Amino acid sequence: MGDQVEMGDAVSAAPVDELMHGAAAAGGGSNDAFAAVEGNGNGNGHVSEAMEGQVQEQAAEEQPPVVDLEALTPEEERLWNVVKEDAADFNSWTSLIQEAEKLEVLSKVEKTYDAFLAEFPLCYGYWKKYADHELKLGSSEKVVDVYERAVKAVTYSVDMWMNYCTYAMEKFEDPEAIRGLFERGISFVGTDYLSHLLWDKYLEFEHMRSEWSRVAQIYTRILQVPLQQLDRYHASFRHFAYSHPLTELMTDEESEASKAAAAPKDSPPGDQEITTVPETDGVTEPAKPAEVTLEPSGTEDLEKYVAVREEFYKTSKEWDAKIRDFEIAIRRPYFHVRPLDDAQLGNWHKYLDFIEKEGGIEKTIKLYERCLIACANYSEYWVRYVHRMDEEGKIESALDALHRASSTFVKRRPEIHLFAARYQEQLADIKGARASYEVLSNSLAPGLLEAIVKHANFEKRQGNGDTACSLFESALELGKIKEDSRARAVLYIQYARFLDQVLKSPEKARKVYSTALDSLPSSKTLLEAVTNFEASHHPGISEVEYVNSLVDKAIAPSKIEGSSVLSAADREELSIIRLEFVDSFGSVEDVKKSEARHVEYFPPPKSTVESKKRPSLDNSVPDRAKVHKPYVGATATAPVTGPPAYSGQTQWNTFAPQAGYAQQSQGWQQPPIQQPTPPVQSQQWNQGYAAHQGGYAGYGGYTSYGPPQQQAPVPQQPPYGGYGQGYPQEVNGWSSGGW
Repeated sequence: MGDQVEMGDAVSAAPVDELMHGAAAAGGGSNDAFAAVEGNGNGNGHVSEAMEGQVQEQAAEEQPPVVDLEALTPEEERLWNVVKEDAADFNSWTSLIQEAEKLEVLSKVEKTYDAFLAEFPLCYGYWKKYADHELKLGSSEKVVDVYERAVKAVTYSVDMWMNYCTYAMEKFEDPEAIRGLFERGISFVGTDYLSHLLWDKYLEFEHMRSEWSRVAQIYTRILQVPLQQLDRYHASFRHFAYSHPLTELMTDEESEASKAAAAPKDSPPGDQEITTVPETDGVTEPAKPAEVTLEPSGTEDLEKYVAVREEFYKTSKEWDAKIRDFEIAIRRPYFHVRPLDDAQLGNWHKYLDFIEKEGGIEKTIKLYERCLIACANYSEYWVRYVHRMDEEGKIESALDALHRASSTFVKRRPEIHLFAARYQEQLADIKGARASYEVLSNSLAPGLLEAIVKHANFEKRQGNGDTACSLFESALELGKIKEDSRARAVLYIQYARFLDQVLKSPEKARKVYSTALDSLPSSKTLLEAVTNFEASHHPGISEVEYVNSLVDKAIAPSKIEGSSVLSAADREELSIIRLEFVDSFGSVEDVKKSEARHVEYFPPPKSTVESKKRPSLDNSVPDRAKVHKPYVGATATAPVTGPPAYSGQTQWNTFAPQAGYAQQSQGWQQPPIQQPTPPVQSQQWNQGYAAHQGGYAGYGGYTSYGPPQQQAPVPQQPPYGGYGQGYPQEVNGWSSGGW
């Protein structure tokens, strides 16, 4: 909309552009079918039923209608099946709309638009098209109904209010009803940086009626807002003011106040002041400066009248200078299914930082609402908004934003449901938190590791240990079906850790490890975890023999070429782990046998020439290799690194976000800064198996929001036993991995 709309980014398909050209032209110069211009106020989905523009209730969530397939053409039926299969397929929706419009059957048009706009409520251009079809095929009452639904769904769209008011000017007979509608729109979007579309239409309405005092009032209000076209309004106001007598510019109340102030003749003129309107962020009420020294006529009095407005203009220009660079950087202030580039995402974060610091709570809320139209598909901005409202004590606003995010705009993103569950638990809404977890496990992402672990921890905090265990067990059954051995190994480890360190049941944990090894006997990650588990529980002779036998099977060279599951580097590292374990807990005979087996499988170089080619024992070699290999007379054939990082976001069914919604990174991040390699840590056996960051990284934490955060460097492989600090500690009932 306005001058900042990117014409090349307007639509996703040429037919859509053609369809929307006329509607966009009627929308005041915006050429994008999907535009939903910057918002402000308390949240999309609200609208006032009264003309004063008060926000009263959240818009009812639109449900897609039940479509009678027997009444559809073959092409309609095909397209309906496509969008039912993938409701985020924007192009298929637009094709379906075109097909319904060609038939000009009102019931089909209504069903199609209702379903589409329930999925994409911010597409203001399609609301306009819907209203146009009702005007052509239906009745004026239905047109008004569509516009009312539109301003509930896109409350902070300048274009939507402008289109509605334009229709009212053409069709409504009562000027007070038209004026009331303008006031409703101004109350929501009057301070929008690009709200000149609506202000222009309001001025046009009052000009047509020759309501000069109302025109003057509108100019007074506009000059208090840092709009993009503030200079144009300033010049226009001066021309208007000097073209009319002061008596026509002043309202009846201002004229009476002026006469009353002029009546006493004994008061020195210098004692009377010009009273200005206090600066506010809203424009719901007309500014009423009381120029108590004014008389009904005279050049001097007119200059004083204008001077008051000049002060408003000056103040607005000062604020405009502070925000202009941010505003210019907003290249796409409307909704679109295409991703935003990193520069625009970063600019929104910086703009929010600035307004939070200097703008006050009202400006902050309005900027967030603008941001959440352009960035509606990015969870990080919704999370940031909820946090901000929570910090300000505006819990209802926080919950409103969270509901909009999780039910409509980013409902297919697992991270928003994880965040919702944690936030609801914080507010003691246990039922709501459990429902958020169940959405993930039952439909959205049944197999997301982070969701499983956090759900289990949540149930444990509610005193439901058995329920927590059943969650792990159910997920493991699902994991076997998905055949992702690495993810299944990590889940076994998490379950065993939960039993051992949270429920304090090491015997149950040992059984889980035993079951895991039966299923995944050659998993390096699992073998490391089992070894560390036994080491942390004071192993005896039987435990040492058990670990010895497990590692022997895993590191033995395969007799069938190409059939080995583990690489040579992984096998050698497991052998080193076993050597350290046996050295600490085994007998001298155990140590002797283990060293002999290590040399047998991983012999040292056999010539001086080969020795010169060996890697030096510097920081490029794993710590445990540096500690142990000189003792057995063997060195690594190649630097060994830890297992690849396993993110808590990984899941067995490889969750793929729905097509159509933006899929780029949800965090605004800068490239990681390289850090020096940490020093070798001393061995410790009592730390417990925990979040070994190189192998199965911590599963907690939401995408960060706010200024770009430095990513942590990839940790070096620690000495055996130094896997971290055990199961994440809880502070006041909250896991340290959470937000």
